[in-house]
Amino acid sequence: MEMVATRDAYGKALVKLGAMDPRIVVLDADLSKSTKTADFMKRYPDRFFNVGIAEQNMMGIAAGLAAAGKIPFASTFAVFAAGRAFEQVRNSIAYTCLNVKIAATHAGLTVGEDGASHQAIADLAAMRALPNMTVIVPADGVETEQAVFAAAGSEGPCYIRLGRPALPVLFDSGYRFRVGRAAVMRPGYDATVIACGIMVAEALRAAGELEAEGLSVRVINMSTIKPLDREAVVAAARETGAVVTAEEHTIIGGLGSAVAETLVETVPVPMERVGIKDVFGESGQPSELLEKYGLTANNIKEAVRRAINRKTERDGRALAGI
Repeated sequence: MEMVATRDAYGKALVKLGAMDPRIVVLDADLSKSTKTADFMKRYPDRFFNVGIAEQNMMGIAAGLAAAGKIPFASTFAVFAAGRAFEQVRNSIAYTCLNVKIAATHAGLTVGEDGASHQAIADLAAMRALPNMTVIVPADGVETEQAVFAAAGSEGPCYIRLGRPALPVLFDSGYRFRVGRAAVMRPGYDATVIACGIMVAEALRAAGELEAEGLSVRVINMSTIKPLDREAVVAAARETGAVVTAEEHTIIGGLGSAVAETLVETVPVPMERVGIKDVFGESGQPSELLEKYGLTANNIKEAVRRAINRKTERDGRALAGI
């Protein structure tokens, strides 16, 4: 299977965008080789701004460029974009609803050996809580490119969460990403796994292995965390009766929380969350960290079985009139 890092796809998408629209400008905080904005810098040096190790200032500059009619993409590691520069993102970009696109790379545990100080595990919670902010987590390189184009073509602030490692390419050229719309990757009727980012591939692997056990599991790629596709969530709950979420993020405030909020307001069903359990990460190989913190296909399978067991118990009680 072809493997592509979402950060690599982002860099290539920027170059294509630059050729199409002279309003596209790119800012980076001295990490252009890692964020892959160096590709844009080489092609369009007059539209690239390296602000140095000054992420807060970068967001302010991006806001100014947006106010002047440009379409700025501001890039750095996710832990800096959503953490160090949160005040500037909040007050200069989200509050003013300026047309700034924040493309944050190296998110989650899979930043690996850099450890807890560089592992953004609560960035979705922070960005999702900001009014006016769209939040996108692409599942592969194909979706990343389309998400970048979609962000550039829409008005308002946007946070795009990207990763360091290469991921399986899940989509072909016929796929069409739409902001706020989920994609059903696999049909199923016993339970639904709603995943984002790197966990979509794990969810598909889990569903395939559960099929051998006689379980039919729907897999949904929820690449837009905000606005959430509530219709897809409600339909999954009604049609399968059990939901599992999977994300490379703390289970507090991210995809799992967004889905839980929707279900409690609409169709409460048994639900399990696969994610980081309210702890910080540590230094290590990405695969080892995903295993240690419970972000694998096996963890998803266990969560699906728990959700289905709870559904069965609930249905049994209902039949018994309890």
